[in-house]
Amino acid sequence: MDSEKALYLGLMSGTSADGIDAALVRFSEGKPHLQAAHNLPWPADLRAQILALAQGNEPLDLDTFGRLDVRIGYCFADAALALLQHSGTAASDVRAIGSHGQTMRHRPAGPHPFTLQLGDPTVIAERCGIDVVADFRRADVAAGGQGAPLLPAVHAMLLGRPGRARVVLNLGGIANITVLGADGSVLGFDTGPANGLLDAWCQRHRGEAYDRDGAFAANGRVHAALLQALLDDPYFALAPPKSTGREYFHLAWLDGHLQQAAIDPADVQATLLELSARSVVAAIDRHASSAGEVLACGGGVHNGALMRRLTELLAPRALFSTAREGVDPDYLEATAFAWLARQRVLGLPGNLPAVTGARGLRVLGALHAAPANDAPAG
Repeated sequence: MDSEKALYLGLMSGTSADGIDAALVRFSEGKPHLQAAHNLPWPADLRAQILALAQGNEPLDLDTFGRLDVRIGYCFADAALALLQHSGTAASDVRAIGSHGQTMRHRPAGPHPFTLQLGDPTVIAERCGIDVVADFRRADVAAGGQGAPLLPAVHAMLLGRPGRARVVLNLGGIANITVLGADGSVLGFDTGPANGLLDAWCQRHRGEAYDRDGAFAANGRVHAALLQALLDDPYFALAPPKSTGREYFHLAWLDGHLQQAAIDPADVQATLLELSARSVVAAIDRHASSAGEVLACGGGVHNGALMRRLTELLAPRALFSTAREGVDPDYLEATAFAWLARQRVLGLPGNLPAVTGARGLRVLGALHAAPANDAPAG
């Protein structure tokens, strides 16, 4: 039985695959409240494999697929167990874990649309001794939706304000916006790359997982012709509902535009940062012109160069972190998957058809029961 006293635990690893975020969440009047959080970095070799596979750069046989699914599941369980230990929480106090898994492919268009996340939920349930809800996106895709983004419902719950038009900007590997209308309406979609290309280019040329505070980009100059070629990609002109991922905006996509010119790596990084900023602002201009505030969350809030450029382009609209509203920008996604787990336990829908384009409301996720009468494997 669920109650207002029940805790839920959300697990999230995004397209940047820079670590697994774990959030312990309590609910009051249906609203999630973050109680504790923890981030577990991926093992370096596993992160490299995930990123290579997500970009389609590495073949994957069925045996490797199976082992990878289980290994990722073990890492997600490790993140949950670490959070329980650090917060002094007993597994018996947690009603369910909501595990997003690691997205390896997201193809919501075409004759046979699909979305694929790895991280065996039965492994998480076995090791943690807690029911696990996973595989949140496929029901929405089966109903004709994009399967993404799934966070706008939580954005509206935590950050919507009656009579005020606002935008919530999530700067993960991919950027997405939630448009919160003054009338209570909600729209959301992926705008294009945020940190994903910046991280990948930095890794290639500096051997670093990400561009700390945008310093690499700050050393370069925007290459106007390259920027225009990137912005001409058809994805940016698509009307929502729409979603994308690293399997589309990856280094091979960028390399296709670099074949005709030798450009300094720092200039490419500066151009990629400008691409992220320009594509976000163009989407806001087009779909949220009345919004006076943009609230940012996700890893990109820590990239000073990106935030400064967004501030310049968004003016006179205000840009600030969701932290100003009491919402942790680093754990909002994990919090949302705790909420989605609770929706599944209660048999309530988790999608917003106006956002994803699905034919209707759907209960999302499959529930994997913890083993009965056994202690967690740990």
